[in-house]
This record gives sequence, structure tokens and C-alpha cells, in this order.
Amino acid sequence: MKSSLNVDPQVIVYVGLGLLALMVGLSACSAEPRAAPTDGEAVKQRAIEAQTAKRRTGAELQDRAMNRTIRAVYLCNDGERLSVDFDNPRQMATVRNSTGEAVDLFQARAADGIWYRASGYELRGRGAMASWSADGRAPTDCRAVD
Repeated sequence: MKSSLNVDPQVIVYVGLGLLALMVGLSACSAEPRAAPTDGEAVKQRAIEAQTAKRRTGAELQDRAMNRTIRAVYLCNDGERLSVDFDNPRQMATVRNSTGEAVDLFQARAADGIWYRASGYELRGRGAMASWSADGRAPTDCRAVD
């Protein structure tokens, strides 16, 4: 079966060039990718910006906080990384440091924010900021990153 469609080869070339120009033009409109951070302060700022994108409603936050165990990761000024499991129904928090050592803390009444403590250990905080005191060491400031 023969096709009765006769197309001038020059038309095919012009249509192809037009489509190519359109694709190049559209690709030029895309946003430039962000440059990778080159210093510690830029990395810290990018992490903060990433966390602000995951905002939940007040009702979702309250339900989650009251009825579940919540895991948070803190990066501290002394270089330590803490993984904290807040077990709100039991009013406890388990803090694990970078080496895997874990300590259970009990919730204390705080005027504002959080306060967990147990013999020589203390985690206090408000919002994304916290202060961590480990047995025999000076307190260090920490920021929640996850």
C-alpha cells in the first residue's frame, strides 16, 4: 500500500529546525541550579532552609507530639550529633550521642519549651534550639536538623 502524502524534503528540514530551536529555547528558560555550598556557614544555612519547607498545621503537630514517639537529630556546637527519641506518652526522652552511647531522661516541668533530665544529664530547649549537658562536661548549644 502506497502513501499518497507527498512532502517536500525542504519542509521537513525547516520543521525539524523549528522544533530544535523551540527545544533549545525552552531549555534556556529553566532555572539555574543552586551552587553547592562551599563553607560550613553556607551548609548550615541550607539545612535551616530545608527544614522550614516541612511545616505542618498546629493540629497535626499537637496530635503528633502528644501521641507518638518523635525522633529529632541535633547538631551541637562542640561537633557532637545527638539522636533523640521523645516518648511523649511515657514522658521520657532517649538521647544517643555520636558514639552510640544512650541515656534515658525524664521529662521535667518547663515554663516554656522542653526539659528532660536524669543524674548528670540534661536536655533543655525551645523550638529548634536546645542545650545539652552531659555528665562532667560543659553544656553545649545544639540545633535540630531533622
